[in-house]
Amino acid sequence: MKNLILVFVFLGLFSCSDYIDKPKNLVDQDVMAEVVAELVMNDQVNFMYQNRNMEAGTRFILKSHNIKPDDFVESFKYYVIKEEMEGITNDAQQILLKKDPKADQYVKDKLKKAELGMPQK
Repeated sequence: MKNLILVFVFLGLFSCSDYIDKPKNLVDQDVMAEVVAELVMNDQVNFMYQNRNMEAGTRFILKSHNIKPDDFVESFKYYVIKEEMEGITNDAQQILLKKDPKADQYVKDKLKKAELGMPQK
């Protein structure tokens, strides 16, 4: 009886190894961080020029990295489920801060004001 229970425990452990299968064309985490950083910049441009086509910018970013939209979406889902997206977004933030050093001070000032409970502009 104990052996039977042991067999079922091992079967249960080995049958549930992953919630999601690794995508066939998984985008590397470093490339994913670069793409996310560029998508954030594209979003800011679209915020400033609201009557522009955001889809064209997104397609251009993906094409410049030789990534198909479906591969990006599947990779994004995979990294979210695997709980690796936070690290990727932190890397993307570092990429953005390297491109604009003034942004680092701006973010620090906003965080400091938020901690002090001061109204933000």
